[in-house]
Amino acid sequence: MSRRTLLRGAAVGAGAVALPSLLAACSGGPSGVTMGSNASDAVPKKAFAEAFKAYEKKSKKTVRVNTVNHENFQENINRYLQGTPDDVFMWFAGNRMQYFAQKGLLSDISDLWRDFDGFTDALKKQSTGLDGKQYLVPYYYYPWAVFHRKSVFRDKGYDVPKTFDQYRALAKQMQKDGLVPFAFGDKDGWPAMGTFDYLNMRANGYDFHIALLRGQKSWNSPQVKQVFDLWRGLLPYHQKGANGRTWQEAAQTLAQKKAGMTVLGLPHPGQQFSAADREDLDFFPFPEIDPAHGQDAVEAPIDGFLMSKKAKDREGAKDLLTYLATPQAEDVYLKSDPNNIAVNSGADTAAYTPLQKKAVQLVSGAKQISQFLDRDTRPDFASTVLIQAIQQFLNRPDDIDGLVNDIERQKKQIFSAT
Repeated sequence: MSRRTLLRGAAVGAGAVALPSLLAACSGGPSGVTMGSNASDAVPKKAFAEAFKAYEKKSKKTVRVNTVNHENFQENINRYLQGTPDDVFMWFAGNRMQYFAQKGLLSDISDLWRDFDGFTDALKKQSTGLDGKQYLVPYYYYPWAVFHRKSVFRDKGYDVPKTFDQYRALAKQMQKDGLVPFAFGDKDGWPAMGTFDYLNMRANGYDFHIALLRGQKSWNSPQVKQVFDLWRGLLPYHQKGANGRTWQEAAQTLAQKKAGMTVLGLPHPGQQFSAADREDLDFFPFPEIDPAHGQDAVEAPIDGFLMSKKAKDREGAKDLLTYLATPQAEDVYLKSDPNNIAVNSGADTAAYTPLQKKAVQLVSGAKQISQFLDRDTRPDFASTVLIQAIQQFLNRPDDIDGLVNDIERQKKQIFSAT
């Protein structure tokens, strides 16, 4: 999945070029509610097809799924919603949803939420616009953590690090043992954001992190400089040339036992492991930096479904969304895609893999949950400033002052604009 295009699509205006297939999504064809899908990868595409098939069998209604390449869907999302969108479409919680709700491109589904069951207050908050109305049906989440292979840790005698000093010492030992300590690829511009988020939340706390991304804290503050300085100290243990490597290529080196660790989301490394090797995949929470903040915060993005403002079959859309909010709908999906976690408390977790069960424990024990850097800030700031800034840092990590001063200058321009 590429967030570079996701962010670009969220930030551009009505003049963006849109794919004909997107704009024509609702122009005629057989009856039934239409679904705009960005699930173009084989595993999630099959899993969603099973979920929609279960709905059709139950409701005797039809779902017309319009699947578009994931990157193209994200790149054209703004124009898509302003053109002739599908009745329902896949998107993201938090700021990613609030951005389009503020622009009047989503339908209020607060009436449906009054009858929803199994969603926590935190999930409801992530599905709520700045106007206090609900717009999203959450479907699954996936935590970010430090992934590794059990067999490598066992064979090398490595202990799971709890503190940042232990983390750095482990990386140093892995390097001595001939391993690349951190598999790392940032060609798409977003994977490195997970490392930044954890360093910031562990060093400065969740509240500072969120305030920073909302433009309420200075990027050239001592706190942010510390984050980049901590990261700079880890870079010698990262794969070189990260800006030219995809996250898939990085995760493959973990699967091949060439790298010892990687910071990614739950679905990412597992997709690069063979079925026979998947049970060897494990993770640990990002280590503590400041005891005052411990390991309290967990990065766990939430994905779900929204109804477009221009939905033609509004009743059909609401009926489908009501079904997708049930634990049964999540059970069907996760049977084919075990790389995510159901959000509904009524979902059947008996078939969860050990990794999924561990992910549930990680998130349920968190005191704060973040949505990921590009979902917790303005899309234009993330796409036009932060992607380039982080990639610049990875190429030239020694000019931290110049880097943060430049970010702060651009932040003021963007956040002062309407």
